[in-house]
Amino acid sequence: MAFQQLQHPLIEHELGTLRQKDCPPHLFRQSVRRIAMLMTPFLTQEFASILKEIETPLEKVDCQFLQAPIVLVPILRAGLGFLDGFLDVIPQASVAHIGLRRNETTLQPQTYYTNLPSNIGDCEIILLDPMLATGGSAIAAVKQLRSAGAQRIRFACLVAAPEGVECFMNECPDVPVFTAALDRCLNERGYILPGLGDAGDRLFGT
Repeated sequence: MAFQQLQHPLIEHELGTLRQKDCPPHLFRQSVRRIAMLMTPFLTQEFASILKEIETPLEKVDCQFLQAPIVLVPILRAGLGFLDGFLDVIPQASVAHIGLRRNETTLQPQTYYTNLPSNIGDCEIILLDPMLATGGSAIAAVKQLRSAGAQRIRFACLVAAPEGVECFMNECPDVPVFTAALDRCLNERGYILPGLGDAGDRLFGT
């Protein structure tokens, strides 16, 4: 399925906390982390596994293990605040980074930092950004990953706008999108409504 809104009572509860304008940064970070943890099983449930024989204290048995390495790729900077919850559940994952900023002349995303593993084509990639607003940053990040050789990419966000989902799916139809909430629309400044404000500012208290 190309787009999934993950509905779960615990996710809804944490989202309610995040949306409150008086939620302090430390509680905001904790709720983001918990939502990421709750989202992880949904994102990874179709990852391929292989059988390996292991030895228990009593006998040998075949067990399932993940087939491919997992790489978590937060889009800087807000993606960093979305990272820890995924690492809590997948501690063996590697972490790569893509830094994007908006070019004030062209208004398009511009890459200022990339650090990706050389074996990225062999990995399961989870791209992380709390907000899918216009879709521009996520699309630019996917293009960076594709250029580096990534084959299997999933995108995870906290809150998405319909405009951003449509744009992203038109440009990246083979990349599944997982979100905790699909909100109403974008305002004239490109903010998601009802949304939760600027995720980066609220995560880092700036």
